[in-house]
Formats: sequence, structure tokens, C-alpha cells
Amino acid sequence: MTNPENPRLPLPPFDNESAIQKVRIAEDAWNTRNPELVALAYTSDSVWRNRSEFLCGREAIVQFLTRKWLKELDYRLIKELWAFQDNRIAVRFAYEWHDDSGNWFLSYGNENWEFDEHGFMRWRIASINDLPIQESDRKYHWILGRRPDDHPGLSDLNL
Repeated sequence: MTNPENPRLPLPPFDNESAIQKVRIAEDAWNTRNPELVALAYTSDSVWRNRSEFLCGREAIVQFLTRKWLKELDYRLIKELWAFQDNRIAVRFAYEWHDDSGNWFLSYGNENWEFDEHGFMRWRIASINDLPIQESDRKYHWILGRRPDDHPGLSDLNL
């Protein structure tokens, strides 16, 4: 597919530094909880598997994320690079959220990403588990939005 949009840097093939940068860019976008902004990182025909749900295209991604963040309140996410090769990146992640009854969860899992030559993600496979937690067990306490640079990552938090 020809992509008329400006490239999404960094571009594949990835090295360690560019893969880490791509992961942080994705984390930052997801922490905005803005479905339209997040969807811009994906090709217009991007294919997703998220848990047991299968999506195709940006509009489906926007609809999915809108539903997600109406349910997953006060969402805060950390992503960490697991591995990379050429135009693929594997990520592990964990995020905290609560439902409208005040029940807190730690959701964690792995994602596999594949990018086109313009740096847009064309394929995303996510496997996710939800663990109920007490509010007192939360580890993510930054103000909603981008995780501060000095906040510990997943490995630092033993997650």
C-alpha cells in the first residue's frame, strides 16, 4: 500500500536505540487516551488482534479505543522493549485502571508489532491478562498523561 502521509519516525529497520524510541512514542500516545491521536500511528488498513477481538483499519481502532477508555478509567501505561528485528518490535507492558465501581486492575501482557517502510504499524497482536488489585497496591501515581522520565519502568518495578 502506498502511504501519502508523512513518515512516522523512527523508521525500520530498527536498532536498539530506535526501537526503544518507537516504544516510548507509542506509550506516550496511549497515555493521552486520545483514540484519534493513537490511531494515526497505524496504517489505514492496520490489522489488530487485541485479546479475542480482531480489528482492521483506523476507524475500527478509534471505536475500540473509545470503548476501552470509557471502561478503563484513570488508565496509566508503561511499555518496555522486549526484542526487535528489522521492521518488527516485541513489547511487554502493564497498565493500571479502575472500573466505574472503583475496582482497580493491573493489566499486563505482550504485543508484537510490524511496521511498514514509512514507520506506521500495520500489524499489532496483543495478549493481555487482568489482575484485580487493591488501590493501595497501585504503583503508577503520576498525573494522568505522559509518564515522567524519572518514573520507574516495568523492570524497575519488578513487573
